[in-house]
Amino acid sequence: MTFTPLDYSDLGLAAILIILNAVLFMWLRLKLERQLVIATLRMLVQLSLLGLVLKVLFEHASPIFTGLAALVMILFAGYEVLSRQQRRLAGWWSYGVGTASILFAGTVVTAFALTTQVRPDPWYHPQIALPLLGMVLGNTMTGVALGLDTLTTRVARERVAIEAMLALGATRQAAFRPFVREAMRNGLIPIINAMSAAGLVSIPGMMTGQILSGIDPIEAVKYQILIMFLIAGGTGIGVVCAVHVTAARLSDDRHRLRLDRLRTK
Repeated sequence: MTFTPLDYSDLGLAAILIILNAVLFMWLRLKLERQLVIATLRMLVQLSLLGLVLKVLFEHASPIFTGLAALVMILFAGYEVLSRQQRRLAGWWSYGVGTASILFAGTVVTAFALTTQVRPDPWYHPQIALPLLGMVLGNTMTGVALGLDTLTTRVARERVAIEAMLALGATRQAAFRPFVREAMRNGLIPIINAMSAAGLVSIPGMMTGQILSGIDPIEAVKYQILIMFLIAGGTGIGVVCAVHVTAARLSDDRHRLRLDRLRTK
């Protein structure tokens, strides 16, 4: 079975669905049509540029170019984490915590996969390294954003309860513990749901692409399982690091609550 290459008219036909959604949002007064249009335009521009960049990178495989592309992806992922928080840490902490957590998780997990399971030759080849990193970053970014937003929102809302516990002699770790746990749970729920539904409710994207390209379904399943393991590992590492660093930043060595270090979006 072969697939006919898509024409631009095919994409335009599919775009009718976006237009219908925008009209529906306007009719229901959801005030989401503007965000939908902006997201659609961003997607078109970003994916078009990505296609051009990847074509050049594939033709000139280099660890330097692959590393630079990975760095750009991580920096933008950190910005997306920041933009999705209603309350954020003051100064460079707001961008640094999310970006550093994603950098650490994404680098560790992707390097682990490239050097142990996938083993491309060369190991830094962008055709393998960048898609792997992108899948890990995308899910880790979502988890970190949800975790940080939950933590900062709950801590600000429960200020009186936290300060009461601290006044009664509780350590900052004890006072923050229920909110840290809730933040980590919220950050990890998306990947847990995705793993629970994979193969039963949904056919994940990478597996779908491989099947459409003609790869044996069993081999596609193996690769998808590997990817889900990597994504879950990266998300867990990123969420735990980001939430604990933020919790530490919202208190000090004298076990005081430091909401002065928070800024509202």
